[in-house]
Amino acid sequence: MEPIESKHFNDPVIVLEILEDGRLLVVDSKTNIRYLKLETMETEGGFKTGVHHERYANRVVSFSKDGVFFALIANEGKEARLYNASTKKFVAKVDRHHGSVSCVGVDPQGHYMFSCGEDGKTFVVDIQTAKLAFTLPVHRDSIEDIAFSPNAQYVATGSFDRRILLFNLSLMAPKAHLKAHTAPLSKLLFIDTHRLVSIDKKNTAIVWDVPHAKVLCRLEGIHDDVSCLACDAQGRFLFLGTQLGYVLVYDLVTYKLVSHKYIKLTSTVTAMAFDTAHNYLLVGNQEGELLCYDIFAGQEKMQNVLEEKRYALVEKQIEVNPLLVYTKPFLLFSALWERTLQKGVEYLQQGETKAAQKMFERFRKIPSRNKIIHKVFAEYEEYGKFVALVEHKKLPLAYSLAANRPMYKESPLYLKLEEEWKKTFAAAQKLSLDPKNGEKVKEMLAPYRGIPQKSQLIQELLSKSSIYMRFRVALGQQDFVVVFELIKQNSFLKEFPEYEALLAYADSLYIKAQKLLEADDTHAAVKIFRTLRSFPDFEAEAIEAIKEIECRQRFFTALDDKDTAKAYNLLAVCETLQNTNEGKALQEAWNADLAHANRCAVEGDVEGIKTALEKYMHISSKYRSLATVFGWCYMTQLEYAMKQKAEKLLIEKGIKNYILNFGLNDQIMSLAAIFTERYPESKLNFELLTQGSMAMWRPAMIVSSILE
Repeated sequence: MEPIESKHFNDPVIVLEILEDGRLLVVDSKTNIRYLKLETMETEGGFKTGVHHERYANRVVSFSKDGVFFALIANEGKEARLYNASTKKFVAKVDRHHGSVSCVGVDPQGHYMFSCGEDGKTFVVDIQTAKLAFTLPVHRDSIEDIAFSPNAQYVATGSFDRRILLFNLSLMAPKAHLKAHTAPLSKLLFIDTHRLVSIDKKNTAIVWDVPHAKVLCRLEGIHDDVSCLACDAQGRFLFLGTQLGYVLVYDLVTYKLVSHKYIKLTSTVTAMAFDTAHNYLLVGNQEGELLCYDIFAGQEKMQNVLEEKRYALVEKQIEVNPLLVYTKPFLLFSALWERTLQKGVEYLQQGETKAAQKMFERFRKIPSRNKIIHKVFAEYEEYGKFVALVEHKKLPLAYSLAANRPMYKESPLYLKLEEEWKKTFAAAQKLSLDPKNGEKVKEMLAPYRGIPQKSQLIQELLSKSSIYMRFRVALGQQDFVVVFELIKQNSFLKEFPEYEALLAYADSLYIKAQKLLEADDTHAAVKIFRTLRSFPDFEAEAIEAIKEIECRQRFFTALDDKDTAKAYNLLAVCETLQNTNEGKALQEAWNADLAHANRCAVEGDVEGIKTALEKYMHISSKYRSLATVFGWCYMTQLEYAMKQKAEKLLIEKGIKNYILNFGLNDQIMSLAAIFTERYPESKLNFELLTQGSMAMWRPAMIVSSILE
């Protein structure tokens, strides 16, 4: 692959990002920030920060999606700093880590800055107030990466402790601990709202189902240390940049490796971004190069090759750019090949070898297709013999030959054989219901006795006719639980036409349920999904669908009844509701009120918070978020008391009250260290104090001052 555009900088490129206004953001290892016009790669502005990053394997700089705010690691790794990129002014910093800051992040909506440390802690600063707002669940070892879902609903942190912690920012509550890696985590990336990819130090890559907190698949073929990741907005392709300068690409529908050497650079790939509008992959490396690749480069040339019927050149185009197999010209080529293959095989089945050779002639210069052509001709060398065996009713020999020549099984002759077998076997099944017909059944199935795969079924039919009768009775009564239990214990039942009809029935039920959902007839859809719960292939999906439908029904009923508390609680339980217009409206109302409350918390104004969040005080799903805001407010009161040099006993009482309400968290421990330094005579033993927790906090515990 050759780049369509390139640009060179003096230092390694460590951040590439397409901003909301369409500009390309480029940051180098000296934190020189540049804004480029994508079409021409011309610099349209920028500024310098003076912060030089010797190490940048982790996320040392992070921008909000609109480019207004950015965070970086500074002061030799001791601080995380937040700046306003528009005004170039310092906003806030975090210097509370025991050890260095390992990575930073700004959520896509620009609400929070995250500072992750070698101590496993993540401190979160509210950007609007520039104050510490809350902390994420703690890891047991250094945090190596942080990632956000595109809609800012989730934040994920990956650590040396081999775990990924998922936190729901919308609900302000932990989501899950993801455990499947056997080595320290190194990289995280949200493919979309529902999928997360994680990579560890052993280059094991896992794709996660975020809502269900389970593994979707493991990616294969990574043999180099991954240095950065990127994917397109549609979630079709995943690109992995490596230490040796390679870019690998995966298909995110099949999760298969498309190419392990899609791009080869001369040094480590240090940054990547994807421009979905133009299908451009932007790559930065350690040598300061910025390269732009059209991932579908060569599409027009392939179209011309097809129009000129120079099919041999198609393979060469794919060798240059493997992603061309996803383009319209290649799909047309594939359809043409399939039609040719089908027609060529038909000629061979009719004994017209020369016609088949002529049919395949235009594809013989394509190595991969020529290999298939040779295989087809080799397979059909004995097709005449197969036809003769069938005509002379030598079925065991015909089936034996077909077993060695798999392509024969696609022929009309073989399919006709199978159709006759099914009719004969079905008739035998009906006769076998009466024990008196045993000899008739044996005689009817005698021609198939020497065929291994048929003989077993015949034997089972003759010996297990009672099971078949039970199977048919259960089907007639639509007792699918019994039906599938019988199938589980007696696999021969899968060969009966009733089994195929059963599967077709399940498919039709599922399609009908989906149509009912589209028509908003959820009552009828639930009835069908309840039936589908008995079908193993649909059980999990049916249970999930019923749960979601019932949750949606209760949600909209709650809204109609103006029961806001119930609506918010359901919003917390069923995350898909957050994508509805009504769910978004509730969340926006909460965010607006929360922003007001946060401003009050900065001032230590309890009454202001109570006024702002009064309507949420009886909503159980908001208790954790309320605890966070009030905890922040009380921490402000304690900090102010210390600043005013209040009496030791008063501050001690405030600390005790705080720990009793909220537990021994990072904020109070940081304040405790300052308190101990200023009041060395204090005998306060924090470890021995009665501890509460954020999870156990309730609105009834609200007081005007934590010092009281």
